[in-house]
Amino acid sequence: MTEQEKGTKQEESESEVVGQVTSDTETEPQEEVQFETTNYPYSDKIPKKIYEKRLEELQIELQKLQKWVIETNQKIIILFEGRDAAGKGGTIKRFREHMNPRHTKIVALDKPTEREQTEWYFKRYVAHLPAAGEIVLFDRSWYNRAGVERVMKWCEPEEFMEFIRACPNFEQMQVDSGTRLYKYWFSVDQEEQKKRFDARMQTPLKMWKMSPVDKASRTKWKSYTKAKDEMFFYTDRPGAHWTVVKSQDKRRARLAILEDFLCSMEYSGKNHELLGTPDAKIVGPCKVMSNKNEVDLLSELHEK
Repeated sequence: MTEQEKGTKQEESESEVVGQVTSDTETEPQEEVQFETTNYPYSDKIPKKIYEKRLEELQIELQKLQKWVIETNQKIIILFEGRDAAGKGGTIKRFREHMNPRHTKIVALDKPTEREQTEWYFKRYVAHLPAAGEIVLFDRSWYNRAGVERVMKWCEPEEFMEFIRACPNFEQMQVDSGTRLYKYWFSVDQEEQKKRFDARMQTPLKMWKMSPVDKASRTKWKSYTKAKDEMFFYTDRPGAHWTVVKSQDKRRARLAILEDFLCSMEYSGKNHELLGTPDAKIVGPCKVMSNKNEVDLLSELHEK
């Protein structure tokens, strides 16, 4: 298949899914995955006043961290991945809200152009990697190939396998060059995702967030779960570990990720007492937060 044919295939697929998603009954049955079921550790959402106070405290710490990043020529990348409507955009907004815009960049790329489809897969991302003193926030990233492209069949099996082979090396090169790489996966269950999709459709200022692919994702829940598990298996590596956040309560998720990020570094003026430790019920390593162990997954992969 030529690159032009792949682009056409993706465009046709995006238009076709509009008609495919006709009712909620078409969604795949939800499988038992520990951090993507309704077994959420808190029964109530965090009160708004408590959330806003804590958010302000953490954003002040972020400014201290950014000052240290600039003064010491640090390079930081944060990848925000996860289920559709899981809260990535809102968290990025709170990260970026009070930081120096000259040294903080949000990257949210559109689908590749015809030219980009013929280039090395990672090339379009390389141009956005940080220089000294910069923090780059990726609203989705090169992991599109392991997620939406694979599930929607926009890439060939051999292209996916090449990605899985090359991705750890690509990330290791960044780490070896002095870049700090953070990879966050936002987890939400089907019921909560549906509520958020419905809310977007009923809110004129948020309707732009809904695409045919977002709607189609509800009918491919199990496929996305499987793709996510395999992505963790192949790409969770030293220096580039995956961190999972349970985002049923978006406010708790935002605070948990900010705390996790801030606690991971020693910067000038850090308030250790204020930060404490991240909420382990909400955020943690993918191997801890998931009940899918490597032995089980490796067995499944060998059966293919």
